[in-house]
Amino acid sequence: MNLADYGFIPTMLSPTDIDTLKDNYIPARVTAVHKERYALVCEYGECFGRLKSGNYFDVASDEIPTTGDFVLLKYNVSGDSQILQTLPRRSRFVRSDFSGHAVGYVKTILEQVVAANFDFVFVLSSLNQDFNVNRIMRYLTQAYQSGAQPVVILTKADLSPDFEASVAEVQKVAPDVPVHAVSSHTGFGMEALNAYLQPEKTVVFLGMSGVGKSSLLNALMQQEVMAVKAIREEDSRGRHTTTYRRLFMLPSGAMVIDTPGMRELGLYDADEGISAGFGDVEDLLSQCRFSDCRHKTEPGCAILAALDDGSLAHERWELYLAQMQEKRFVDEKATYLTNKKARDKSISIWSKQMKKKNGGTKR
Repeated sequence: MNLADYGFIPTMLSPTDIDTLKDNYIPARVTAVHKERYALVCEYGECFGRLKSGNYFDVASDEIPTTGDFVLLKYNVSGDSQILQTLPRRSRFVRSDFSGHAVGYVKTILEQVVAANFDFVFVLSSLNQDFNVNRIMRYLTQAYQSGAQPVVILTKADLSPDFEASVAEVQKVAPDVPVHAVSSHTGFGMEALNAYLQPEKTVVFLGMSGVGKSSLLNALMQQEVMAVKAIREEDSRGRHTTTYRRLFMLPSGAMVIDTPGMRELGLYDADEGISAGFGDVEDLLSQCRFSDCRHKTEPGCAILAALDDGSLAHERWELYLAQMQEKRFVDEKATYLTNKKARDKSISIWSKQMKKKNGGTKR
């Protein structure tokens, strides 16, 4: 099997990595993660592997391999192979959480790498009553943050008599992002996706449950590889069909990473994503006469002028404000949890020292 078909290029390897290859290690790509066991493809075909514990002991959680990662592998023909290290990523999609169950980094802040090494992010939203432009923009911010090119895919066009209006609504708030309306059932609009689904390119699907990711994947694969579940009629919400992240090779030679539907995406550390998605807004902010302009009634406000002449849509400005407000809230929460963790650690150390001191004075 030629790993180049899976997007591998030799420049991904550093001189140190090349020296490591002499020790019978080979490059491979992760196609799925099953808890502590990894499905991979390498020059010998498909195989399974596990992490070399000594190499991954006490590393940050975002350094653990995920679907789409390229790794160095010690191949084992008769059992699980051994994963030596994760190669540098050219893109990654991160989901942040504050559940308190993370390992590595700050244990109260979890950065879960959902997928890695992809060229395009297909942000999927269905053209039913669950259609939500604000949610699409939040996904787009994360897509920009990943380092890949975002593309909005509006699914189930056959069920929407006026899908052009929805396309226009997204284009109004995200003018630089390609938007396509498609129907996996009828094939409408599917040919437009061929521009992205080229050999050796990788696409990651993102969207809530019920938006039609599995149906779209089946249509692209030209066979049923994923089960499709019905959505609830009262709110058009779906149940999770995909339960883990998996990389599929399409007949076209492109690859798709399907992800479980995610109902929430935190905007933690999303400065680059917001700047990329709202570059025009931030350009206007820099043109205001006063550096502390509140964009209310101040003279020389570039934002107010753009809103007045229509060069900046009110909807786009409101979405920018909403994302900045959420980002501030999430960042403040992260700072609080980080400081709390440091205080708790100091108290724990002090408590242990006092117990040891008091115990040592007993006769």
